[in-house]
Amino acid sequence: MIKTGPRIACVHLTKNFKHMKTERFQSELEKIIEDLGYQLRKEKGSFQGDFCVLDGDKIVMINKNYPAEFHIGQMVRFLSERDINDIYIKPAVRKELDKWMERIFKKEKANS
Repeated sequence: MIKTGPRIACVHLTKNFKHMKTERFQSELEKIIEDLGYQLRKEKGSFQGDFCVLDGDKIVMINKNYPAEFHIGQMVRFLSERDINDIYIKPAVRKELDKWMERIFKKEKANS
């Protein structure tokens, strides 16, 4: 059975570069988000993911139903809108993050 939706887009997006294991990269991104003062929550629901401030708490929401590659894409988009220059990011993670950002935005630009 062929699946459609975000999973295919994410798998297509990541298939050409897997220098760092998905789980490790996702974990590193989660740490960066926490270093920025946000709480990361993975919940089920009819949403893709976003961030908000609720009762003074800064929260990044990610839909638990989507695959890890989609979670990474959401976190990369979130981080691309933040100033992360003053946060220490391991060089290998920074390199992978830059690749993801370049790839995501190149794909979005081509689709618009």
